[in-house]
Amino acid sequence: MAGRIARRGAALGLGALWWWSVLRLALVPGAGMLEGAVAAGGWGLSVLPVHCVPKSRTRAARPARVAVAARQAGSDS
Repeated sequence: MAGRIARRGAALGLGALWWWSVLRLALVPGAGMLEGAVAAGGWGLSVLPVHCVPKSRTRAARPARVAVAARQAGSDS
């Protein structure tokens, strides 16, 4: 429970920091490199494929022989 709260708090805090830097870059004429680095770093993290997991860890993962049998059964018809 405490771990989930800490993760959500960290995500909220880092998200607020990212939005602050993006808005500061857009609205303040003298915004510096720090804001740019935070904004670029946050954007870079958002394009990471964090939803990808090894096939062996998915719920739908099947042994190879089952997949081969399924393909062969489909090609018979």
